[in-house]
Formats: sequence, structure tokens, C-alpha cells
Amino acid sequence: MPANEDSAPLPLSLTSGVVALTRALCDVPSVSGDEGPLADLIEAALRGVGHLEVVRNGDAVVARTMLGRAERVVVAGHIDTVPIADNLPVRVVGEGVHSELWGRGTVDMKAGVAVQLALAAELDAPSRDVTWVFYDNEEVASDRNGLGRLAREAPELLHADFAVLCEPTAAGIEGGCNGTLRVDVHVPGEAAHSARSWMGTNAIHGAAPVLARLAAYEPAAIEVDGLVYREGMNAVGIRGGVAGNVIPDECVVTVNFRFAPSRSLEQALAHVHELFEGYQVTVDDAAPGARPGLDAPLAAQFTEAVLALTGGVPAPKYGWTDVARFAELGIPAVNFGPGDPLLAHKDDEHCPAAQIEICYQALRSWLTT
Repeated sequence: MPANEDSAPLPLSLTSGVVALTRALCDVPSVSGDEGPLADLIEAALRGVGHLEVVRNGDAVVARTMLGRAERVVVAGHIDTVPIADNLPVRVVGEGVHSELWGRGTVDMKAGVAVQLALAAELDAPSRDVTWVFYDNEEVASDRNGLGRLAREAPELLHADFAVLCEPTAAGIEGGCNGTLRVDVHVPGEAAHSARSWMGTNAIHGAAPVLARLAAYEPAAIEVDGLVYREGMNAVGIRGGVAGNVIPDECVVTVNFRFAPSRSLEQALAHVHELFEGYQVTVDDAAPGARPGLDAPLAAQFTEAVLALTGGVPAPKYGWTDVARFAELGIPAVNFGPGDPLLAHKDDEHCPAAQIEICYQALRSWLTT
């Protein structure tokens, strides 16, 4: 987005086209915890739309139609990104329908947010009442998540019969999501001077059996309601030692378990405890998965309508998304948005303009028929 003389971002134009809007959103940095400036722009743009009621909660913005329709749909997306890696401002590669937007947030998930904003401004008489949700802090620990905060502080804003989360799915439908559990596995030792190491027990050396169990672990592929979810158990961090001449008295291996939505959080934690029997395990972060829910009437109607335009078949969502929060609220939800999820968080994150357009057209068609 071009800047004015004070280097402040210009107001968002919700009618400039969904691809141009994607670029404008991405060029306003909004790493988790610093979404305020972008939330301000979104709120200001939506307050200028006469058919919407707009509510601000922290750095989350909710806009909804109040037409008295028989059904209400939530269409949601997060406005934060992972840290920038010298990949802003956005670069445009190619021309027209064959162009691609390269830069942080193009995939995860400002292209989806652009689809939401463009349709929120355009659709003054949708066939269903729509609640458009733009929320903060999705890319960090679940207790900071803006959608979770809305569910706690203003649950009436999320009441709906069905929800669409515009997470990247390469313009396909992805049902449910894996759960995620992050734990610390503690390996004890005994401190000593490194010149007399035999007087202590090296906790870092003692972590070898923990790593061996992880290396030998065979993750499952589990079918849930017709979709196959791949699990994963991986070390994502290791720490230990206090000085270069001290035998470490503790080593901590951080492990992330991505588990199929057929497991509850309690079952997932029990599985982790079983794998690391004999070690102290503490939970750092946890969020349940969500079953596909594609057999719910509105979900089935949405899937049929979208796939008639985009083709393909429903697939599982391997990563955790906030469809799990909607599931906890008893609201069937699916993932549907532009961008290849395999490119999310990568330094070369990029999204085809054609996918942004087709998601816009598919969601628009469903909300107007």
C-alpha cells in the first residue's frame, strides 16, 4: 500500500478489487501482537458500509448484517501474521489472471481476509445473515487468540448456524482440523564442574533416549468421517545448560503432537505420557481438533455449491485452525480460502491471483443464492 508523507498507511478501499485489496492488507505489517494499525483500518472501512453493524473488541472487528434471515453464517479470518522475513512489501510476479502475489501474509491469510472484506462491503442483501469476523493473535499461544476472546467476552457475536474460516486451502474445501499439543519433556541431571564431570550427571546426554523414542515413533493416519488425518510427533526445541564449564542438571525437550480429531485432548495427553513414560511431562499449549462436520446440512450445501465451481473433493486440514473453536461452540465449520497451505509461514509465501478471485466468486455465489 502506498504511504502518505507521514508514512502512515492509506485508508483501505473495499471496492478496488479483491487482488488489489490483498496487496494493500499485506503491506500493512500485523505480526501477532501488533495488529492495532490494521484493525483500525479495517474498522474504519467497515464503519463506512451502511448495511453493517460494526463492533470492536480489542484488535478484533466484527461486522454483521441484521436482515432477519432464517439462517446466519459466520465468515471469519485472522489478521495477524508470523514475523516478516524481508518479504514485504508485496511483489507482483506475472500479469493479469496469471499473476502471483509474493510476500508475508499473502497465503496465511490476508488473501482470505480480502475476500471477506470485499464481500462484506458488496453484499447488502445476502440470502443468509452474515457475521464477518476479523480477529487477532491466531499465530501465537491459544490463550491469546482473538476468536477465543470473543467467545469468552461476547459470545452473542458468534451465534450462527454455520461458519466458514477463510484459512488457505488452495480454493478447496478442507474439513475439520488436527488438534495440537505442545509439551516439555524434562530430563534430570546433576550439576558439577565440567573439569570433574564424573561428579555429576549430564542431563543433555540423558536426553538421548527421549530423542530416540521420537525418531522411532511412527505417526498414525486415522480416518475420521471419511477424511484421513495424518498425525505427527516431533521435537521442536531443546534447551539445557547454564555455563560453558558446568555439567547441566536439566535438559528440556519440547515436543509438538499433532493429533487426529478422533482423539480428545485428554486422550492425546495420555498418549504422550505413555510415549515418555519415566519422564516428567508438562503441558505448554493445547488445543483440541475438530471433526469434519461435512454432514451438517449447511456444510453439505456449502460444499456442493463451492465444489461445483472449483472442482475437487473435500480434504482434511492437517494444521490446527479455529474451526476447532467453532466446533466447541456447536457450530459446524469448514476451511475455505485462497493460497497453498504448504506455503504458509514460508519466506517465499505467495498466492495466485486466480485463487483469490475464485474464492471470492464461490463465496459470493453461495451467499446470494
